[in-house]
Amino acid sequence: MAQEAGRTRTYLDGEWLEGNPPIIGPRSHVFWMASSVFDGARWFDGVAPDLDLHAARVNRSALALGLSPTMAPEEIVRLAWEGLSGFDGRTAVYIRPMYWAEEGGYMGVSADPDSTRFCLCLYESPMIAASGFTLGVSPFRRPTPETMPTLAKAGCLYPNNARAVLEARGRGFGNALVLDMIGNVAETGTSNVFMARDGIVYTPVPNGSFLAGITRQRVIGLLRGAGVEVVEKSLTVADFMAADEIFSTGNHSKVVPVTGIEGRELAPGPVAEQARALYFAFAKA
Repeated sequence: MAQEAGRTRTYLDGEWLEGNPPIIGPRSHVFWMASSVFDGARWFDGVAPDLDLHAARVNRSALALGLSPTMAPEEIVRLAWEGLSGFDGRTAVYIRPMYWAEEGGYMGVSADPDSTRFCLCLYESPMIAASGFTLGVSPFRRPTPETMPTLAKAGCLYPNNARAVLEARGRGFGNALVLDMIGNVAETGTSNVFMARDGIVYTPVPNGSFLAGITRQRVIGLLRGAGVEVVEKSLTVADFMAADEIFSTGNHSKVVPVTGIEGRELAPGPVAEQARALYFAFAKA
């Protein structure tokens, strides 16, 4: 079931527009060559944690895809706060800065960086409940840096994650556990993933196959600051099947427990609860 649409404000070509304005046509390079990048910060309870880091990352993503970023990160942050003033704060808001190419380069395949456009879309989107979700191991794999722009938050990467999520949900799970090309765990279909065993937290080491998220890095730092040992290493499905607890981090809902994996039930555990508490305390500090 599609989520009910909340209020949307979009900054485009120097003005704020209400709703979902049409911005591309059939000749737009992005429409048929997927030359788009985006980022996603969150505004909730009056705060937008790490908004500056998200604004800087969207520019790095643009460069990785051959686009030419046209907005300084500081200006993206300023515009975000300007646009957020038009929301009542009762519902969490997604903050999405985006770049895309209007024109193609050589033979129409590569993007023409001089045709890069920018918009900033703010829209109401509630966070999912902290009750969590289940995971099914996906048959679809994350690509390697040689095959896709894996270190960018690029639109062209997400259809593969979408089919992983659809396959898992078709088998009755809430989300997918996605592996890299050699069979180690990379992430879920929508977020980074952690596990805990015997009081130690483990998370897949960034190997170029997935985006090591801003919330992921923030949670690692907060846990280590609280005296929790966090190990980044190659992890297998067997490691996750034997975990005491599993949780995910991402911009959509920040820190959320995993309540089952491939039919094995898991209760939300103390490490996930601590990570979530630490994150929201940081966000509101």
